[in-house]
Amino acid sequence: MSEPGRTREVALLFLRLGTIAFGGPVAHTAMMREELVRRRGWVTDERFVDLMGATNLIPGPNSTELAIHLGYDRARWRGLLLAGLCFILPAALIVTALAWAYVEYGDTPSAEWLLYGVVPAVLAIVAWALVALLRTVLKTVWLGLLAAAGLAAYFLGVHELVVLFGGAALAGLARLVSRAAGPRHGLLAPLAVLFPDPTGGQLAQLFLTMLKIGAVLYGSGYVLLAFLEGDLVDRLGWVTQQQILDAVSIGQVTPGPVFTTATFLGYLVAGLPGAFLATVGIFLPSFVFVGLLTRITDRIRSSPWTSTMLDGLNATALALMAGVSWQLGRTALVDGWTVGIFVVTLLLMWRTELNSAWYVAGGAAAGIVLGVLGWN
Repeated sequence: MSEPGRTREVALLFLRLGTIAFGGPVAHTAMMREELVRRRGWVTDERFVDLMGATNLIPGPNSTELAIHLGYDRARWRGLLLAGLCFILPAALIVTALAWAYVEYGDTPSAEWLLYGVVPAVLAIVAWALVALLRTVLKTVWLGLLAAAGLAAYFLGVHELVVLFGGAALAGLARLVSRAAGPRHGLLAPLAVLFPDPTGGQLAQLFLTMLKIGAVLYGSGYVLLAFLEGDLVDRLGWVTQQQILDAVSIGQVTPGPVFTTATFLGYLVAGLPGAFLATVGIFLPSFVFVGLLTRITDRIRSSPWTSTMLDGLNATALALMAGVSWQLGRTALVDGWTVGIFVVTLLLMWRTELNSAWYVAGGAAAGIVLGVLGWN
């Protein structure tokens, strides 16, 4: 296919994913795997898990960074930009509208019925992706044991970064002990850009604060909460702690990246210009980091030494994905209806190759119908 055709494909696919991708980073990753590997064959499972593992090494929203890297793989630099922008844009617009409702009416529209059906359907997509990725990632008994250890560490409360880098380090140590020789390239180091306290007007402060957070933040939404509270509540005093919690909640229940929490807060601080600058600031480092990462990802896999460490990283990343999915399942599968939606979605994925939007739409429709009938 021609370059313009590939570029258009990337834009349309990630625009749709950004509109329907409920459920957080794990669900986003599963949907991307369903669309790009299973349905379209743009990348292999091996390539997909390598990109997934590599993006875990850099700060920022990992599912957005995975989208950016997948866009680069398909349509080079135009694909990189469009995949990221199209994945972010729907969520940013939805969150901006909800922020307006929040400011005008002191509340946001309820989405409980919608999410009641959507989350079990998304969970089925995640479960299907996990089963498929197991065959790709756990290539040896050793990697299976490493993944099991990573999952156990997650449930014991070990920080996600410790699990990820521990998996890579243990895989490298095992290679060293086994005396398997290979060229030794420099290991990929986490990238971090630190900015001094921003000065100037409020908009400049807002932009640079979000830019700093996007450049240094590793970890989950709880880590994002801590950063936002430290900067916007404690240091600048622009919003209250309750507004931070409301913003994080909106980021969790809307489709697309959770980092659009920044869009909501930017609107509270400075209206539409604030929403725009906060969004650009928190996501801009991801485009820069992935642009740099594209230069070295292939080298990581081509070296026997770093390839072994990437295998270990992928195994523990899959373990974290399974652990988060388990926690999501405990929250989402609360009764017979939600279990039914989960099972039906799994059966459809097994017997059909429908666009993932249909699974999400079916779950949403089921949740709304059950809500209207008073059954949920």
